[in-house]
Amino acid sequence: MSAGNNEQSVRQDIARLESELSVARAQLTDISTSPSLSLPLPSSTLPTKDEGNDNGRGISSNRSSFNASLIPSHPLLLLTDTALPLGSFAFSSGLESYLAHHTLAHDAGSNSLPNFLHLSLNSLATSTLAFLIAAYKSPKELEELDDTLDACILCPVAKRASISQGRALITVWERAFKAESPPSAAKDALHAFCLALKAPSSNKVDGVVLNGHFPLIYSLVCCAQDLTLHETVYTFLFTHAKTITSAAVRASVLGPYAAQSVLGSTWLREEIEKAMEREWTRCVEQTGQSVPALDVWIEFSILESGYMETCNDTTAVIYAPDSSMCVVCDDYKPYGFYATGDAVPNAVRNAM
Repeated sequence: MSAGNNEQSVRQDIARLESELSVARAQLTDISTSPSLSLPLPSSTLPTKDEGNDNGRGISSNRSSFNASLIPSHPLLLLTDTALPLGSFAFSSGLESYLAHHTLAHDAGSNSLPNFLHLSLNSLATSTLAFLIAAYKSPKELEELDDTLDACILCPVAKRASISQGRALITVWERAFKAESPPSAAKDALHAFCLALKAPSSNKVDGVVLNGHFPLIYSLVCCAQDLTLHETVYTFLFTHAKTITSAAVRASVLGPYAAQSVLGSTWLREEIEKAMEREWTRCVEQTGQSVPALDVWIEFSILESGYMETCNDTTAVIYAPDSSMCVVCDDYKPYGFYATGDAVPNAVRNAM
């Protein structure tokens, strides 16, 4: 092969390589200027440690992504805590008497609780929710609503339990919640009501007897703690359901796991939501007891098993089926009671 042919062959190889190099450079340019899955994602789309749980603790290193508004309401958790010292555990809303007078329901075991719970929730909703909602919307009318509700509760045992729990919640409010709550009309109304309740003038303001019924006090405490009206009504009914399931466990109607199954069920949530929807627009004048038998069951629960309570935080007393004066505070009660350790008349003991 001559030198000329050799040179021409080399030049052809160079031209071919340069052509291939140009094509490769064009491909590289196209790749660098177009989106690629291999490129890093924007920081806003990267999962945080809160979402991905990289370290197993769910703690995010990016503090700016923390949103405190997503945390559940702190007062809401406190007000729905079963450890709240209201004494509600001592009031079963007539469950024991219902079981005693419905043998088949008692034999059915866990089926008896949903039946009673349905009746009790409906009764509570139709008789008190209108008052609770009215107090939330108009805190200044607390005294008048309290007097009207007192007249509407015909069962003396239920009335006594409502007042006892309401005044216990007032104590919790003053000692635990009041200092931390923001200024509001509900806070002012509670403050005025507490002062009037402690006043020595026979607990009367403009001719209105102050009682402190639980639904009204609960409504204003929730309002003063910035809970929404929906949260207030729902937790009021749900707390009632928890009280009844606790009484059912103590009565051996069902076990603790079955009770939690009832509380966590879709059925209970729908029962509460239906009651709320039905009573949401009802006015106070339209309220009433929708299950009259409940008043009877509550009365019989007291007559059959007695009722333990504390008067002025000093003396445990047993309510009995007659009328008497309190041996501690001399207040009249619709049922007589006797200090623990005192001799209880046989006629009263036999009726209990």
